[in-house]
Amino acid sequence: MSTRHLVDPELLPLVDNFPPMVLSDASLPKIRAEIPAMLAARALPDLPVQVQDVHIPSGEGDRTIRCMMIQPPTSVSKAPAILHFHGGGHVLGVPEMNKPQLMRWANELGCVVVSVDYRLAPETRFPGPMDDAYAALRWMHEQAGILGIDPRRIAVSGESAGGAMAACLSLMARDRGKYRIAFQHLEQPRLDDRLPSANRANPFTGEFVWTRASSLFCRAQYMNKGDTSPYASAARATDLSGLPPAYIAIGSLDLFVDECLAYAARLVKVGVPTEVIVYPGCFHGFKMAAGSKIVERADLDNIRALRRAFAAR
Repeated sequence: MSTRHLVDPELLPLVDNFPPMVLSDASLPKIRAEIPAMLAARALPDLPVQVQDVHIPSGEGDRTIRCMMIQPPTSVSKAPAILHFHGGGHVLGVPEMNKPQLMRWANELGCVVVSVDYRLAPETRFPGPMDDAYAALRWMHEQAGILGIDPRRIAVSGESAGGAMAACLSLMARDRGKYRIAFQHLEQPRLDDRLPSANRANPFTGEFVWTRASSLFCRAQYMNKGDTSPYASAARATDLSGLPPAYIAIGSLDLFVDECLAYAARLVKVGVPTEVIVYPGCFHGFKMAAGSKIVERADLDNIRALRRAFAAR
């Protein structure tokens, strides 16, 4: 069954032109190698923000973690901050994939953005990438005075696999009780490693861009077989109470829509302030359709949610 008739008409050119992507051990190096050229060909917004690489301590000997840091045009003390994680199924990607969006956030919200170039699977499986995430959160808190940020207003954000990491980091920070997170901003996040069997899966999801096969491949690369840690898959947490307020945005045709709605319902049930937006006719990765009305709406929703979260602190 095709779900093409359900797709937002403005997104159909993306459906028709997106090259087939079959993830495998053989194809992964080639797909990774193509990313730099794709990023180099993309235009960036002309905004008065400062972008630089920073290398932060990992806490593991001399190893450092590269992060892309974006600072707003006006330096102020006690600015809000966003700790961001890129998508890519835990096997692909770099912070620069989200550079246009993160530049706009820094400019419009007057916040410092730190996007983590965390280690990728299968070279580094869980918990390695989450160790990088926690190290970045620790660094932002410990360097808050130097960075000019308010440690009470640090949000975590990510899309897809990055959304998974932001949600898992929120659980990790709550449980360890040392470094506070003010807000979890999750775009089309992968929250549950337990994909339903094919005969029980939602038949209206996962046809375009990010498929069930891609997700199964990536989960096998990232998670060790039999691992049930909530720090790898947030939906496995038995208790969601005490987590920071959440924003979850997902498309109605996204492979992850059901797990997002289920997770949101659990958050609401334990009193975590939660906003959920389901964009009709949208599949995973729909924001690649830059300039479409639905993407413009999603961008405005992001700014609104983050601005409100920062104002509440």
